[in-house]
Amino acid sequence: MTQALLGIDIGTSGCKALLIDADGAVLASCTETYGLSQPHPGWTEQDPQLWIEGARVAVAGILARKPDVEIVAVGLSGQMHGLTPLDEAHKVLRPAILWNDQRNGPECDEINERAGGIEGLLARTNNRMLVGYTGGKILWMRNNEPALFSRLRHVLNPKDYLRLVLTGELATEVSDASGTGLFDTRKRVWATGLLGLLGLDSSLLPPCHESHVVSGRVSKSGAALFGLPAGAPVVGGGGDSVIQTIGSGVIAPGELQTTIGTAGIVATALDEPVANPDGRLQVFCNVAPDKWHCMGVSLNAGGAMDWLRALLGSFAGGDTPSAERMVAIAAEAPVGSRGLLFLPYLNGERCPHPDPSARGGFVGLTARHGAADMARSVMEGVTHSLFDIYALMEKVGIGRTVIKASGGGARSALWRQMQADLFGCDVVTTEGAAEGGAFGAALIAGVGVGVWPSAIEAARSCRPVTRETADAAAGELLRKAFEIYGGLYGALVPSFAAIGKAGLDR
Repeated sequence: MTQALLGIDIGTSGCKALLIDADGAVLASCTETYGLSQPHPGWTEQDPQLWIEGARVAVAGILARKPDVEIVAVGLSGQMHGLTPLDEAHKVLRPAILWNDQRNGPECDEINERAGGIEGLLARTNNRMLVGYTGGKILWMRNNEPALFSRLRHVLNPKDYLRLVLTGELATEVSDASGTGLFDTRKRVWATGLLGLLGLDSSLLPPCHESHVVSGRVSKSGAALFGLPAGAPVVGGGGDSVIQTIGSGVIAPGELQTTIGTAGIVATALDEPVANPDGRLQVFCNVAPDKWHCMGVSLNAGGAMDWLRALLGSFAGGDTPSAERMVAIAAEAPVGSRGLLFLPYLNGERCPHPDPSARGGFVGLTARHGAADMARSVMEGVTHSLFDIYALMEKVGIGRTVIKASGGGARSALWRQMQADLFGCDVVTTEGAAEGGAFGAALIAGVGVGVWPSAIEAARSCRPVTRETADAAAGELLRKAFEIYGGLYGALVPSFAAIGKAGLDR
């Protein structure tokens, strides 16, 4: 019987489960999709039961394909920052408030004020309290749902709710804890002083471990629900944005990971926590216990392409083009999209502009532009947003020698080539990286039970699959376009504010 490691990733649009062997090779994977709710503009919520049912179906799918494996450990990953509020009996009080929810701006301002401004907050956590972080959501519940808040006893992120159902244990680990905005990422402990300033009881937050630590074992009820062996170790795992880096083999200085999923991410591993002077980057704890993680997250990446696909489909009577067809259409346009620039801020923005009022737009549109130009412009706009994030990293001394691409967008050779050209370095994909957080979770599960002696060794098992090299001429054009792109946000901020003030976006 083959021994295998199981990784489960609670994503925004679905749950992925996969099995890998002791060499890091993927044996099977299965994804079960689910929906989310947007009851008001800027709100995104999800019923946590969708995660549990999605995980149950996905795990059942891979076990049906590989019934002869022995699962030696389970690792967990999931969308970060989501508020899953529980009462004393561990019952969910309301739908989870997700990472891309934009409602808690006033609460983030309140946290900044109580902490003594941005500088005071950075001194305690090395991170801003961005809109969407868990901390602001807790205060939003207190300010807007006082009856529910009075019953609140536990706050979990999505993957940690799955852990609770799977093992009965309340726990988290350092990477996901970093994304609450309530964690001292330098010392790798909860920021109890900040919690006191906010009037929050530290008992709301679960015990926090390093990511490779076994934080529970599959309970009898978990075994019955998921078809897993009772007593199997469940390793801490990691928040998806962090754990994906190890799944791409990003562990050394100069290695960058870009992720084009619903959101866009630029990330790298650090040997020490760098200063974060204006808090626009995120400096979190890495899943490796002696390393840190620096990243910037755009709220809009592959989701922008999905928006355009759906838009074109609605004009075509519901015949939505596939993602592959959209890329093929985009490839018909020249580099630079004939001067058409796209701002991808369709859901506000986080990095490099922490601004929930930011809006998307095409700039430079003329009568000669067609569908190919618009499709390519969206892809280039997302690539520009990634480079915009990296520009902040470069300012704090982070270099680039190679990009390891991941997420759904990494399947597109065109999107990988755009990155190679604009960043001026090779872009590679690695085996397993396209599987996202689930692959990283399986690797960390292996570290937790000794399959690999360390996270560094686990990262080195990631084998390259594709490579794009930079084209100097295309890069020159894209960098000229980026210079223009970089000035558009500042120029349009007054218009964004005016749209909201006038109530035109309701």
